[in-house]
Amino acid sequence: MREIVLDTETTGLSASAGDRLVEIGCLELFNHLPTGETYHQYINPTIPMPSEAQKIHGLSDEFLNDKPVFSQVAKNFLDFISDAPLVIHNATFDMGFINAELEKIELPQIPSSRAVDTIALARKKFPGAPASLDALCRRFKIDNSARALHGALIDAELLAEVYLELVGGRQPGLVLGSATLSQTNKKGAIRKALVPRPHQPTCEELEKHKNFLKNLKKPLWEN
Repeated sequence: MREIVLDTETTGLSASAGDRLVEIGCLELFNHLPTGETYHQYINPTIPMPSEAQKIHGLSDEFLNDKPVFSQVAKNFLDFISDAPLVIHNATFDMGFINAELEKIELPQIPSSRAVDTIALARKKFPGAPASLDALCRRFKIDNSARALHGALIDAELLAEVYLELVGGRQPGLVLGSATLSQTNKKGAIRKALVPRPHQPTCEELEKHKNFLKNLKKPLWEN
């Protein structure tokens, strides 16, 4: 099963009020495990960056000035996510911004049914407990020390680990589909299963066993 873990950074909290996307980070999962394939893009929002937002992700107007606008990267982004489910922490927020950008360039919006909201999963599994990404990293002992500032790709990488724990830890990723017990190596090549060696005892082994039993004193099966 292919899934995409997705995170965004923005100029603010409200797409409907005119805030814009400034960064998208995506990470591909197969059977809940990262494949190593990622999509990462900084985006020029074409509006000034509020200081409050810059304190969160560190992306300045100067840094974003020469980056492409969303319309220039939309195709590559949509090609990468394709029709896979989107694993998002607080999906309403990220999906709202992505769909607002798609609407601006007259492209079809992504249905909310495609989103797997990890906040909802966490609140269902741990009712009443903090459900922020940092809190879940602490709960699952996931190292997030590199997260000095918010960043779409690093947050997607952390979320992938959190998501794996929320759906049952490493166990789901052990399913290898059609490969079954033939095993796969780290490069994905199928390794043939070994033919079981015969375990039928020889006549000589049967005779030795019979003599061994004769020498037993008061065996339990004779009581």
